[in-house]
Amino acid sequence: MKNLKLKAARTMKDMSQQDLADTVGVSRQTISSIEKGDYNPSIKLCISICKALDKTLDELFWE
Repeated sequence: MKNLKLKAARTMKDMSQQDLADTVGVSRQTISSIEKGDYNPSIKLCISICKALDKTLDELFWE
């Protein structure tokens, strides 16, 4: 399932996929795969993404 909440939060912070990837220490392709729903990130990566976007796990990764 696509993660539209992640994409929306990232664009609200005016961050590109590359910007977010650099911030959390992964490749741009990883961020793209998470947004497309092709990759389930580790809880550690989920937390890093949430911190970078000032969101909670519930807001970005849980339905």
